[in-house]
Amino acid sequence: MSDRRQRARVQGSWASQRPQRRGASGHGAASGHGAASGHAGHGAASGHGATAAPLEAGPRAGLRAGPRASWAAGLQRNIEEKFEFQRPPQLREVPPERVLDSSGEFEISAGPSGVSRLRLFHNFLSTEEADWMFSRLLQELPWSQKTNYSRGEPYEEPRLTCWFGDLPYTYSHSTMKANTQWPPDLLSLRLRLLSELRLPLNSCLCNLYRDGHDSIAWHSDDEAELGPRPVIASVSLGDTRVLRLRKKPPQAEGGDFTYSEHVRVALGHGSLLVMEGATQDDWQHQVAKEYHDRGPRVNLTFRTIHPEPRGHTPGARGRSTPGNLH
Repeated sequence: MSDRRQRARVQGSWASQRPQRRGASGHGAASGHGAASGHAGHGAASGHGATAAPLEAGPRAGLRAGPRASWAAGLQRNIEEKFEFQRPPQLREVPPERVLDSSGEFEISAGPSGVSRLRLFHNFLSTEEADWMFSRLLQELPWSQKTNYSRGEPYEEPRLTCWFGDLPYTYSHSTMKANTQWPPDLLSLRLRLLSELRLPLNSCLCNLYRDGHDSIAWHSDDEAELGPRPVIASVSLGDTRVLRLRKKPPQAEGGDFTYSEHVRVALGHGSLLVMEGATQDDWQHQVAKEYHDRGPRVNLTFRTIHPEPRGHTPGARGRSTPGNLH
């Protein structure tokens, strides 16, 4: 058995044959009687002075012009072509969440409505003061579950509340009546905020988060009766809960908060957080549900209520915002 037939039987009919050497004479690929000659004795590969082309002539021409040869030719073209680096389009990054974990004054944004500022006091109340006040307020305040309305449908707030102030307060299409019977502990806190921080606040919305399942959704305290650039002073008693803030996106982004700035503040026992400047105009805040053990937390949010502006529906927003959900 010849070497060619043996290789075909062992490796299969697809196996490539041994290439013939250039300049092979006699009956080789460049011979006038070779495989490329046949009956076309005067063809391109005949023996009348034509130059041999061993990779393109002969019975293996079809194989040589197959996918393998095409790939090799393409690779050669890629090597010869000049490579030009093209910078990919600029990707928009999600800004990292900013964490405020120490007492101080923080400017969280400079626009578009003005400077938004937070002031954080981790030990506004001593541990003894906070313990005493938490125990009394938890037991003595007239806590109740408020019914709000969203798109005309009633729902119960996932927390308990009560209100103290000379004027009523309306939000989420539900009104809390005026209540001038201030408990002594709340009145003393109100006077302390005035004397130490020069905050003339005349009302207080109290919130009781009974456990980690109680929460408050994303919202801004921007009702018309709060006036322009309202100041909110938030005193926390009891278990620690996380307050998150997110920057309101430009109107062109259609309420998409994906690329908004975020701020995270853990509010512990006896702490005070003051939100002021344009914070309610340009930011929203929330206390989200937590699915692990949390004890009760009392949150006292002091603010200033003004008489309803003429032409405003009670509880209507004083500024344009993406939403106000409590």
